[in-house]
Amino acid sequence: MKNNLFLDAAFSKQTERPPVWMMRQAGRFMPQYWEIKNKYSFLEMCKTPEIAADVTMLPVDLLDIDAAILFSDILVTGEAMGGDLSFTQGVGPKFANPVRTAQDVENLNVDCLDKLQYVADAIKVIQQRLNGNIPLIGFAGAPFTVMSYLIEGGSSKDFKLTKLFIHNQPELAHKLLAKIAKVTADYLNLQIAAGVNAVQIFDSWALALSWNDYQEFSHRYIQEIIASLNRKDIPVISFCKGSSVFAPIMAEAKPDVISVDWNADLLNIKNALPAGIAVQGNLDPHILYADKAVIKAQIHKLFERMRGTEGFIFNLGHGIMPDIPFDNVKYAIEVVKEFRY
Repeated sequence: MKNNLFLDAAFSKQTERPPVWMMRQAGRFMPQYWEIKNKYSFLEMCKTPEIAADVTMLPVDLLDIDAAILFSDILVTGEAMGGDLSFTQGVGPKFANPVRTAQDVENLNVDCLDKLQYVADAIKVIQQRLNGNIPLIGFAGAPFTVMSYLIEGGSSKDFKLTKLFIHNQPELAHKLLAKIAKVTADYLNLQIAAGVNAVQIFDSWALALSWNDYQEFSHRYIQEIIASLNRKDIPVISFCKGSSVFAPIMAEAKPDVISVDWNADLLNIKNALPAGIAVQGNLDPHILYADKAVIKAQIHKLFERMRGTEGFIFNLGHGIMPDIPFDNVKYAIEVVKEFRY
């Protein structure tokens, strides 16, 4: 690997500067993304290896980031298990056959890895194009988050149906989560076998849960997944919206990196974690709307706070929003790359 900064930081080694990549770095804020998106549906983009590779490479070629992340979606596991998934502009993901009953859970298939082979094929194409320059991150949705989409049938503001499901039918919820966890572990191992250099688990909706419910309905399954991974030389990143609250529990699953939302002081989180767990984050993505002088000042403020810390990857506290100016994202990455401890 010509640029080892990301992997070194993920394994808690000292680096000359923080490595940088950003969640949703290949996305709707890029005019070049729309040139592709206007020709194909979102699922066509995910399922066609050459197109997925084209999109994955956009931030590599245009932003010069330190790690690429596979272009895909957290819900492809739910679809492979039997979910009727579609994406509509302005609406987002929808499952036409939401999971609400014991029979619905029974109908979901865990032997579905063949339906995700297109992801392995995309990884091979991407790695050919990366040519050993920077690492490639694979990823999957965490069981609770994937479950919430399956139950709600799409996005939700309050997760009412999901919460009713886990509280009124906890045994059925655990059966569903166990199925998703099995597929997720198999899927991440498929990505590792295909050649990714790191993996990230996204629990995007963990913040909907109380402390006790997070332990019971999210953490235990992430712990199970991480324990099942073929993770030799492959750092595992755990991210949830709510990591500023749940980081102490997240650490118990033994990830290499915890990716932190923007609601916490990153150094305080790092100092409270066991030795050897790196942190990733945690700039508020809304700062990328601001003037460039503000962007630079906020990044430098974070870096000064983290000065001397081993195991720090610069990222946002969540993904880049679609209407953030491309030039501001590019500028932020330049600021990071110019910095030296």
